[in-house]
Amino acid sequence: MLNSESDVLNLIRKDKEMMEIIRIVASLQDWWVCAGFVRTKVWDTLHQFPEKTSMSDIDVIYFDPHKTSEQIEKEWEQKLIEIQPHTPWSVKNQARMHVINGLPPYQSSEDAISKFPETATALGVKLNEKGELQLTCPCGLDDLLNLAIKPTPHFLENKSLHKIYQKRMNEKCWKSKWPLITVDPLS
Repeated sequence: MLNSESDVLNLIRKDKEMMEIIRIVASLQDWWVCAGFVRTKVWDTLHQFPEKTSMSDIDVIYFDPHKTSEQIEKEWEQKLIEIQPHTPWSVKNQARMHVINGLPPYQSSEDAISKFPETATALGVKLNEKGELQLTCPCGLDDLLNLAIKPTPHFLENKSLHKIYQKRMNEKCWKSKWPLITVDPLS
């Protein structure tokens, strides 16, 4: 049973593939492997799936306000592909991603994570300066561990973002992958 941040970190720590991915990206500035990378592992475990659910990509984020070219992200993706070619890498500098939703600039990767659409996705994992596994979950872990999809406070408070949240709920079809989850339709 998963009940705490410590439980989630131990779950990740025991997964050799996840730890390899986390170690590979450790050279980026203010970086996190986030969103579905952690959520999928937790939900698969809570559903007692014998096999991992495949992911369309591995979301790697970092924050570098001095080099915001999308080309640099593509170069990082290429470097990661050279190291581990069978991983579907997606690298995004959060110093430029606020523009997509017309938001004020983010202050850090963690600030950006807090503004992801869903609480169960608004989390990331990395190795800290001491090489220890670290989890950020600015919206808490309750929804993730209780198999609940809800909007983050940022999305809940900003009515202009409600359509984005609802579109994601329609496109992701998470309920078909993880039947025990509940989805807040934000209607």
